[in-house]
Amino acid sequence: MVDEDEDDVVDGINITPLVDVLMVVLVMFILTATAQVAGIQVNLPKASSTVSLSISQTKAISVNEAGQVFLDAYPVTLPELEERLRTEKALSPDFPVIVRGDAEVQYHRVVEVLDLLRRLELSQVGLVTGKPT
Repeated sequence: MVDEDEDDVVDGINITPLVDVLMVVLVMFILTATAQVAGIQVNLPKASSTVSLSISQTKAISVNEAGQVFLDAYPVTLPELEERLRTEKALSPDFPVIVRGDAEVQYHRVVEVLDLLRRLELSQVGLVTGKPT
């Protein structure tokens, strides 16, 4: 006698594992697409081409329209900025730094920040610009 259960053919495909994998991929895409470097809101000048520096250890230095300097959204003076960057350099010698200067800021304030970065011998420095309109 033959058991009828053994002769049954499976007509469908179990897509539950596929849906699980797709949900994980979707969540990872959403998280990486919305990740940004911490900072304050500044009106960036426009450039013809831009380079993305979305690295988790990137330090963001922002200069707002009033000339105030911020390190990762926290207001600092230039001596405090130098001290914090020296501490970070001791922990990670080759970390990237981005400088975000407001389009209305006085040019010498951004140059002071760039001079400080040069004195600290930080080689991975980028200037953030906005996309042209």
